Amino acid sequence: MNILITGGCGFIGSNFVRHILKNHPGATVINLDKLTYAGNPANLTDVERGYAPSRYQFIKGDIADKEKVEAIFRGSNIDWVVNFAAESHVDRSIDKPAEFLHTNIFGTFCLLEAARKFWLDPTADITKKRFVHISTDEVYGSLSDKGYFTETTAYNPSSPYSASKAASDHLVYAYYRTYSLPTIITNSSNNYGPYQFPEKLIPLMISNAVKGKSLPMYGDGENVRDWLYVGDHCSALLATLKRGEPGQKYNIGANCEKRNIDVVEMICDYLDKRLGLTGARPRRELIEYVPDRLGHDRRYAIDASKIHNELQWKPSVTFEEGIVETIEWYLNNMAWVEDIETGRYRVKYRGKRHD
Repeated sequence: MNILITGGCGFIGSNFVRHILKNHPGATVINLDKLTYAGNPANLTDVERGYAPSRYQFIKGDIADKEKVEAIFRGSNIDWVVNFAAESHVDRSIDKPAEFLHTNIFGTFCLLEAARKFWLDPTADITKKRFVHISTDEVYGSLSDKGYFTETTAYNPSSPYSASKAASDHLVYAYYRTYSLPTIITNSSNNYGPYQFPEKLIPLMISNAVKGKSLPMYGDGENVRDWLYVGDHCSALLATLKRGEPGQKYNIGANCEKRNIDVVEMICDYLDKRLGLTGARPRRELIEYVPDRLGHDRRYAIDASKIHNELQWKPSVTFEEGIVETIEWYLNNMAWVEDIETGRYRVKYRGKRHD
């Protein structure tokens, strides 16, 4: 079983590389990553040490590089594609939307074209192939205080990021409908856990709170997100690869809605108990309300009953357990955070990986 994982040096991708190597012993993983600002080879140091080169190979490259993608398919007889590669930060998409269109839409197109070229060859066994495209609940837009996103919810993206992911979702499904390519789309709720890039809400608040810095809170802090521990997301994706049906969509969530302000206050309270107060003040006093993000969606909430019922997957980590594990991971890996915040990791790994 040869698996091409794109964006495997990112947050969810690196967790999934580790998960599939551990839980699918017959798997050989090829990790294609462009190593943009959020792609960090240090996320997979233990994988390099434990699995390379027999079961793990890293290739630096862009999913929008047609020749490189085709060379991987040609040389490795790829069975599964798991496409994590994406520009994913909403704020960055507001500032520089062109990069999001290039990677999220054109890059996905290049992967689909390579799969079509090599998998639909008469000599290939298409029944063994799977192309799983990792998407987001943000493609559905914003919810009111009632209701849930289902697989049939109409797309209504609010940002250049979510619009680019919506477009790539449509493209992936079109390749199933038009060419019978065995594609599957997953739309997950907000992930959290180890190795998440420090600009995201939870790691940013952990890092700032540890240092006694301001905790910037968009708007009134009442925006609601449905939180999913990254390890649970990984197990859902492996279930999708093994038991999912081509042409289907699966929403992945943990039925865990939290207001942003509640999440940040949980982090503050835990760190107060774990580390003591900062400057004799509780960390809640570091929260600073700042102007709201443009087009900020009010609420996300996932109905994950389809994947529960059809693929027998359910999350196993509660938010109370997961947030403690996450905070402790960051406390034990502050050097990793510092390397990212100062840019040292990019210098450290420059020129030390396969091209």
